[in-house]
Amino acid sequence: MSATPITASDRYYRQGVSKCIWVPTIATLASPTRSEINAGTDLSDEISAVSGWEVTGNTEDAPALGSVFIGKVSSTTTAGDSSLTFYADSTSTDVRTLLARGSAGFIVWAWEGDVAGQLADVFPVKVTSVPKQTDVSSVAQLMVNFAITREPAENVDIPA
Repeated sequence: MSATPITASDRYYRQGVSKCIWVPTIATLASPTRSEINAGTDLSDEISAVSGWEVTGNTEDAPALGSVFIGKVSSTTTAGDSSLTFYADSTSTDVRTLLARGSAGFIVWAWEGDVAGQLADVFPVKVTSVPKQTDVSSVAQLMVNFAITREPAENVDIPA
């Protein structure tokens, strides 16, 4: 008898599906309400690049005198530097009016879309900088850099 195979995934392409929502206030990180999400701003259509937004686990060596093998134990978790790159507007009416340096709030990642019952990740964040991207041969863009200020809530149910 062999092991039961994992259920096959219904694969998808993130572009055009995933939603990134800036939410100014969430009372309970692990269970945002529909009214809190609706009070946010869907950033998805202006994002040209995404970096970070991953929670990773760290390990520590656990040597034992009686063995030459050095095992590992899990230790802390971290979320590295994260950013979103947006298109700049020729009249300066762009993400700078919403996400200025020092702005604090939440980024909600609805990876499979903002669909009730699906899962999302909620990152408590503070904007650390909004540098202009200066490549003169590209479309004008702005990078918004974020500090993730507390442990994110992962795989939370998107409310109806």
